[in-house]
Amino acid sequence: MQCSVPLFDAVPLITVFVCVVLGQLLGRIKLGPVQLGGVCGALLVALLIGQTGCMAEGSLKDFAFALFIFAMGFSAGPQFVENLNLRGLRFGVLSIIEVVFVFGIVMIAVKVLGLDAGTAGGLAAGAATESAMVGTAIEALNRLGLGPESFKALQANVVTAYTLTYVFGLITIVLFTNLLAPRLLGIDLRQDSARLAREMEDENGGETGAPAAPDLVGRSYRVAHPGLTVATLEAAFEARVAVERVRRGSTSVPVAQSLVLEPNDELLLVGRRDAMLEAHTLVGREVAGTETNDIVLVERDFVMTNKEAEGRTVSDLRREAPVDVRHGVFVKSVRRMGMQLPSLGKIPLQRGDVVTLQGLQSDVDRAGEVLGKPVPYGNKTSLVFVGVALIVGLCIGHLSVRIGGVPMTLGSGGGALLTGLASGWLLSRRPTWGTFPPAAYELLKDLGLAVFVVCVGLSAGPQAAVLLREHGLALPVVGICVSLIPALVSLWVGHKLLRIDGPILIGAIAGQQASTPAISAVVQTADSALPVVGYTVTYALSNVLLPLMGPAVVFVAHQFSR
Repeated sequence: MQCSVPLFDAVPLITVFVCVVLGQLLGRIKLGPVQLGGVCGALLVALLIGQTGCMAEGSLKDFAFALFIFAMGFSAGPQFVENLNLRGLRFGVLSIIEVVFVFGIVMIAVKVLGLDAGTAGGLAAGAATESAMVGTAIEALNRLGLGPESFKALQANVVTAYTLTYVFGLITIVLFTNLLAPRLLGIDLRQDSARLAREMEDENGGETGAPAAPDLVGRSYRVAHPGLTVATLEAAFEARVAVERVRRGSTSVPVAQSLVLEPNDELLLVGRRDAMLEAHTLVGREVAGTETNDIVLVERDFVMTNKEAEGRTVSDLRREAPVDVRHGVFVKSVRRMGMQLPSLGKIPLQRGDVVTLQGLQSDVDRAGEVLGKPVPYGNKTSLVFVGVALIVGLCIGHLSVRIGGVPMTLGSGGGALLTGLASGWLLSRRPTWGTFPPAAYELLKDLGLAVFVVCVGLSAGPQAAVLLREHGLALPVVGICVSLIPALVSLWVGHKLLRIDGPILIGAIAGQQASTPAISAVVQTADSALPVVGYTVTYALSNVLLPLMGPAVVFVAHQFSR
């Protein structure tokens, strides 16, 4: 079919970027709690423009998908590997439920409705709202030995089925996690999150918002009470304030826990702002000390790699760490997979978590060295590291094993995903081996996936109407079932068998379907970041398991349709 738009025909890349831009704009439109997002928006625009016969040929599609799937694996790598243990298995059960039930329901639909392999792959990807599965499913079609016309038709079915069922799958999981699940559990999501946060409250008071005034401050005080030691004074503040400097007359006195403070000593205290409010009653009056003007409080991010700290909470570390390590250091926040966890005293830390420490430069550096490795926040990417990892992944993807006479391979996408996981985990342990800044891999994820879906959407446009006429009404119904049934099963298993707290369980269910819109809506409804605790575990696992399931769906559906 000849392209009917002269500009698009002359410069096909313009077609791609027009679809990406218009798709991003369409994806921003919000209807209630539901927002399509840029990927689905770009795919819808590409399907429409594809009716003109304009498309992007060549290997751009494969190149974009390889970059996307590698970057996705890289971002999930640290948490995916760290959750391969008994603690992660508790939440991992929910991701396994998602994979098993999605696969089973899709196979039932294949038998009952007579769906082809392409439609089955698109149905699984769309209803589970896992865009990466589109790519792995299309790669699997490439290995079925189909003719060019048959492959093109099945590829079009993947894209059309994905687009049609994604909308219904997204609406279903958003409404389920925000409305239906709390009612089935008999909880008020906002009140239960607040109650659970109070039970798990830490030294920061459990606050997750940004304070209007600095949380960490330095103040100078004149000692009025004799007999105090540094240790007893800090204990009175419950480790929320540290004595950083002592000036006696015109002389600075080395700070030690056993140091006895004398009247008229000038102390420089650093600590939580709310704890400082009562400092004058314990120490003496506040003064405009000379030391206060000289101090610089810093924030530094560290990747938690210390094995001994794994599984312990922030409160545990503050209680158990030697005084010379913890003195003057305060935890501002903990991020996991780019999402800030509620800074709560009962949430175990995992290796790969990014912990933000506050305090004087010397104190932060000393504690950070024990905790892990500093996050290298450069703006350069180690292209050699990324390039070698991609080459290895693409090579692994083309290794094949025969199962039942059928050659099974991971494909380029599966191989790039695995080396992405390994690379992300490796750099979280050895940050000095290479750099791949978050801004860089987020760009590759967003742009790579957008370009990929636009390329397949343009090529699928002319054939999309055929699938809509054949299965147009049935696919949305099946899509709702694929989205809803695993969520219901996980809710029952998580509540009755795993005994997971309601808000955290609901976040985990959003994560098992890798649904960022769902967790965003849940956090907004709960007015708390607490559901993120469950979300990060299942999101990391499902973002790997679901794409790897794509080829299995295609191969089994192809065998059924013979």
